[in-house]
Amino acid sequence: MRDLGQAKQLLVSGGYTCVIYKDGEQFTSEQRGVRPLVVWLNTDCNFSGFSAADKVVGKATAFLYVLLGVKNLYARVLSKPALSVLEANGIKVEYEELVPNIINRSGTGMCPFEEVVFGETDPVSALELILKKMHELKIPV
Repeated sequence: MRDLGQAKQLLVSGGYTCVIYKDGEQFTSEQRGVRPLVVWLNTDCNFSGFSAADKVVGKATAFLYVLLGVKNLYARVLSKPALSVLEANGIKVEYEELVPNIINRSGTGMCPFEEVVFGETDPVSALELILKKMHELKIPV
């Protein structure tokens, strides 16, 4: 859990939105939403066994962390559907606040990524839905 503590510390002290850390190797982002995780998935890096810290984790983000292969995760805000995905995939989770769903940035409804994977159970299928939604919303990868 030493790596998780380091990831948490970097998240808080560095002003990042998400951090992946293992044995001194770190990856950080200031980008919001699912984009940084999708970018990391598209690299040649092997994130298996890394620890992650993130400001907000919804179900879509949880699926991406499963695909990245992280072993444990800290989230400031975590949705109940995300917790279910993480636990079902053996990822140890710590969080500050557990919420029913992640709300969109305008505060008018559910996050579009949480919504698009709402009924999904398979991480690979979830990734396809996430990528399609990113394309619809014109979010570059």
